[in-house]
Amino acid sequence: MDILLLIKALILGIVEGLTEFLPISSTGHLILTGALLDFNDERGKLFEIVIQSGAILAVIWEYRARLAATFAGLGKQREANRLVLNLFIAFLPLAVLGLAFGKIIKAHMFSAIPVATAFILGAFVILWAERRQHSIRIHHIDEMRPLDAFKMGIAQAFALIPGTSRSGSTIIGGMLFGLSRQAATEFSFFLAIPTLGVATLYQLYKERALLNADDLGMWVVGFISAFISAFFCVRWLLRYISNHNFIPFAWYRIAFGIVILATWHFGIVDWVDH
Repeated sequence: MDILLLIKALILGIVEGLTEFLPISSTGHLILTGALLDFNDERGKLFEIVIQSGAILAVIWEYRARLAATFAGLGKQREANRLVLNLFIAFLPLAVLGLAFGKIIKAHMFSAIPVATAFILGAFVILWAERRQHSIRIHHIDEMRPLDAFKMGIAQAFALIPGTSRSGSTIIGGMLFGLSRQAATEFSFFLAIPTLGVATLYQLYKERALLNADDLGMWVVGFISAFISAFFCVRWLLRYISNHNFIPFAWYRIAFGIVILATWHFGIVDWVDH
C-alpha cells in the first residue's frame, strides 16, 4: 500500500471524526481537504462514505450502555420504546426528502456560492439562537414526545443543503424547540446512528462497483482515525456544552465560508459535483 495514500486516509479520517458531530459541516471540510490532498475523485468520495462508519461507531461506543439497555428493554420498558420510536420519527423527514430531492441537490447545490451561503447563514442562525431567551421544556431525551422528535427530524432535513451541518441543525433546532442544550446534543448523537448508518449502507450499495479489496488498508486507516477522533470529539463536546455556548462555532463558520469563496475564486477547489 502506498504510504502517501495511507497518510491521506489518516488525515481525512481525522477531519471526518472532528467535524461530524460539531456544528460546522463535515461535508465542506472533507471537500476542501480532499481537494488539497488531490483525493477527491470517485474513489475519494467512496472513501469519505466508508469512514463515516468510524464516526458512527464512536457514538455507539460512547453510549454503549444506554444503547444495550434500550435494545434489552424494547417491548418491555416505556423509555426504551419511546426512544426508538422518537429516533424513527426523527429519521423519516431527511430520508424521505433525501430520496425525493437528493439528485437535484447534488446537481445544483454543491457549488461554492450555495455551500458558502449555508455556512454563513447557519452561523447567523446560531448567533441568533444563542442570544435569545431559552424556554426549556425538555431536560432529558426521555421526556421527548413524538412531536418533538418530528420537529428534530425537520431540523435535521436542512442538512441536505451542503454546508448546513447535520449536528448543527439538530442541536440548534432542538434548543429552539425547547430542549436543553444537553438533551438536544445527546439526541443529535443518537439520531446520527440511523441517519449516517443508513446513508452509508445506501451509498455503498450504489457505488459497489468502486469497491476494491486493494483499498482495504486505506479504509482501515481512515476508519480507525475517524473513530478515534470522533470519540474524543464527542467526549469533548459533552463537557464543553455544560459551560459554554456555540457562538465560537458561528464565527468559525463565517471564516470557513470566506475560505470556501477564496478557494473557489482562485481555483484551488472545484466545489462542483462532489
